[in-house]
Amino acid sequence: MASAASAEHVGATPALRRLYVSRFFFAAAWAALLLVSGSDLTTAAKVLLFLYPAFDVVAAVVDFRSAGAAGPVKGLYANMAISALAAVGVAVASASGVADVLRVWGAWAVVSGLVQLLVGIARRPMGGQWAMIVSGGISVLAGASFIRDASQDDPSLTSLAGYATLGGIFFLVSAFRLSRSTRRG
Repeated sequence: MASAASAEHVGATPALRRLYVSRFFFAAAWAALLLVSGSDLTTAAKVLLFLYPAFDVVAAVVDFRSAGAAGPVKGLYANMAISALAAVGVAVASASGVADVLRVWGAWAVVSGLVQLLVGIARRPMGGQWAMIVSGGISVLAGASFIRDASQDDPSLTSLAGYATLGGIFFLVSAFRLSRSTRRG
């Protein structure tokens, strides 16, 4: 029975690896664009802030569909819902200012980080998930930091670029770890 489960995970691994690499490139490009747009809530910044959680919804749908024989992880449903709410929440909060955006983003980071942590734990048998587990934990801490930063005198969006970059790096590490676990399996 365990070998059948391993074979199912191996079948889903190439699609998951491609998704993780795509998420890395998206996060890196997004972070660079956010830094270029500055810390003001310009129209470009508002669009970028909406796009990040919206992309997360799309990525979760692709992840869910690519799980195939490995069986979709139910936490992905929660991730889709949380990220969709975050996209709308960030769009609404952007009309109120940077502090409100940071509060919404922070809440999203905390909740989605917990989900990512749980999905990573559920996927441990397929290998390459330690980075997702660590990333989920860091997301929880970063989210709390964003909420705290929202109460500062002059809150800034630039910390979100670092958050996205670090998250992207963790996705890239997971993609490489999945490649190693597939070759060993």
